[in-house]
Amino acid sequence: MPLKTVDEYLKSISELNPTVYVAGERVKNILEHPNLTPVINSVAKTYQLAQNPKYSEVMTAKSHITGERVNRFNHIPRSIEDLEKRMELAILTSQKIGSCSYRCPGCDALSALESVTYEMDKKLGTNYHARFINYLKYVQENDLACSGALTDPKGNRRLRPKEQEDPDLYVRVVEKGDDGIVVRGAKVNQSGSAAAHENIVVPGLTLREGEEEYAVAFAVPSNAKGLVHIMQETPEDAERRAAETPEDLGIPKYGVRETFIMVFDDVFVPWDRVFMCGEVAFTRELVLRFASNHRMSSAGCKVGFAESVIGATYAIAEYNGLAGAPNIRVELADMIRVQETVRACGLAAALKGWRAESGTYYPNHVLANVAKLASAYGFMEMLKDAIDISGGLTVTLPSLKNLRNPEVAGYLRKYLKGAAGVPPEHRIRMFKFLQTWVAGPHAPGAWHGGGSPMAQLITLYALTDLESKKRQAMELAGIVEEGE
Repeated sequence: MPLKTVDEYLKSISELNPTVYVAGERVKNILEHPNLTPVINSVAKTYQLAQNPKYSEVMTAKSHITGERVNRFNHIPRSIEDLEKRMELAILTSQKIGSCSYRCPGCDALSALESVTYEMDKKLGTNYHARFINYLKYVQENDLACSGALTDPKGNRRLRPKEQEDPDLYVRVVEKGDDGIVVRGAKVNQSGSAAAHENIVVPGLTLREGEEEYAVAFAVPSNAKGLVHIMQETPEDAERRAAETPEDLGIPKYGVRETFIMVFDDVFVPWDRVFMCGEVAFTRELVLRFASNHRMSSAGCKVGFAESVIGATYAIAEYNGLAGAPNIRVELADMIRVQETVRACGLAAALKGWRAESGTYYPNHVLANVAKLASAYGFMEMLKDAIDISGGLTVTLPSLKNLRNPEVAGYLRKYLKGAAGVPPEHRIRMFKFLQTWVAGPHAPGAWHGGGSPMAQLITLYALTDLESKKRQAMELAGIVEEGE
């Protein structure tokens, strides 16, 4: 099957009709709900970009399984160049959408599972890899959008999964049969799961002996029986439902990143969709490879988002007649520095990538974590500069609805004028756009997306040979320990 068109994606996701709840109510039509429409639009944009010859080299790749062109979100990196293109894919989609594409976690889960299933089969004599390759072929040939699910609710973070008061706080296997398994639990913070055809689930932590029921990886369609998607709720989500038109919002078409709690209420998974079931010894590598992929791509997303934030900040400075002011130029330059530093870190992770036994390539683990850290800290720095340059109207601006009320519209056009020739409407819309970034869900999403910075710091510490660094310092300092 060739690459899907936007219309084909919309038709296919409508036919799935997953079970979705928004603000306490079940959604009847996911294509028409104001909170779900931006999510659908974002995923649809990835299909549109893949159809555009201008972006073909970034958005598509040649499958190593079928030899056909597939969406790069469903491609397994088989070279350093593929890793570099994966970084470019994250940048491009973030530039064009201004929000989440909702397909990165699924892409990263596919990549991690490819090599880990290969290594499990080689050591244990299982047949997970053959199952996975058949599944991947199905995803590629049908050009399906996949979401990846890693994060469990966790409950009491000081306790292991089996120590929890409720054993379902981590997704687990509750039944095994000849035809498949039954899973129970939930995954949280799941980006756009209801807008995907498939949801790929992997463990959220390194597991130990005795925790085999939690060492499970599998794939289910978004409308699987017993799978419920419960959507997040923020002030911006409520505002979108109340808006007379999407144009009243900062990012009218694509909105902010939307996430879901995915509840697995005894969901049946046939064996041909199960890619790990009890192999605790392989969970560390599965989590590490997923995380490295996702942290590199998360850095790419921030590079793309930075394009919009810098552009909006510069536009407001122009509208205010201050684009040439020395302090404004310095702060804009600092924002550009952050963007390009994150780009460099992400590309370094790709270019210093490594090859697994199966032939799949992964970003350098250390540099992928550094890239995510640089993007998290750096993006917050950028937002601070954007707030400083744009000023208080970023959060004190009246509603755009006032422009449609003749009783007050004249006041806004009179008093919200900027530099000569700038229509008040443009100035108001740009402030509203920037408000979405500096005072909405995008900021904490940028901080925690791909894992909190503390998770990266812990990973960096675990991956670093500090004894080697100490020995180097001792040698240069002329220190010789007894017995040497």
